[in-house]
Amino acid sequence: MIYQQQARFPDGFLWGASTSAYQVEGAWNEDGKGPSVVDMLSHPPGTADFRIASDHYHRVEEDVALMAQMGLKAYRFSVAWSRVIPDGDGPVNPDGLAFYHRLIDALTRHGITPIVTLYHFDLPWALELKGGWLNRKTGEAFVRYARLLFSEFAAKVPLWLTINEQNTMILHPGAIGVPADRELPDKKALYQQNHHMMLAQAQIFALCHREFPGLRIGPAINTTSMYAESCKPEDAIAAHNWETLRCWSFLDVAVHGRYNALAWAYMQDRGLAPEVQPEDALILQQGRPDFIAINYYSTATIAASRGDGGD
Repeated sequence: MIYQQQARFPDGFLWGASTSAYQVEGAWNEDGKGPSVVDMLSHPPGTADFRIASDHYHRVEEDVALMAQMGLKAYRFSVAWSRVIPDGDGPVNPDGLAFYHRLIDALTRHGITPIVTLYHFDLPWALELKGGWLNRKTGEAFVRYARLLFSEFAAKVPLWLTINEQNTMILHPGAIGVPADRELPDKKALYQQNHHMMLAQAQIFALCHREFPGLRIGPAINTTSMYAESCKPEDAIAAHNWETLRCWSFLDVAVHGRYNALAWAYMQDRGLAPEVQPEDALILQQGRPDFIAINYYSTATIAASRGDGGD
């Protein structure tokens, strides 16, 4: 339908902007911050790394003033896990928490709603050395980290996101680089990591609703709209399959508390299905989001597999 009357955006619509900690903060090893996997990435000569970035850590007040000047009504940012818990699951760094209090307080003074992402690619390096997300205990540490942030900031932050673009981390694990002397996980390991993330996310949803009922929380995935290359049925099926595997299968677990049937069949057919413990089904069922967040960049055109290994 082509509308002849343009609807108004509702009152209270939050026009805003979004960043992640590692992309803007800098100060990668200051004031007690521990290293993350992003800090350990190797970069080609002449390529900037993330250790200084936009130097937001030292420029919070002026950055937020610029946001207000732009007219932002909301600002989504992530907390660097290793800034507040340097080893990911040990003592809390009070200087790290103080930085985020300064940021949130500055946003509030300027009438900008803070939206916090718990995890945006930057796993604490200490946890990576213990197996990263392939280790089920990393998910347990993630839940404890989430409880810390909720306890610290619940009175100031109404909206929360759990994991930024989980599907990107699983389907494109080398998107932002690989730490020196490390290799990309194979697909089976990646789907096991995905399962552990899903379990932790569900537990965080449940924790948030049980202990902090005034907050709202949801996942944030990267979506791409898929179009069939032609009107051939096999191309239409391929587009549907890939859209399901790339996008909706991740939301199905988060929203419905179960794996998408097509995605599970795909993993089983190729020997990629994760190991699942008896209690996992109930964990996934008990945690549901209040909303979903979408990072949308592009569309894609999909054709049926040519069977040559190139797809």
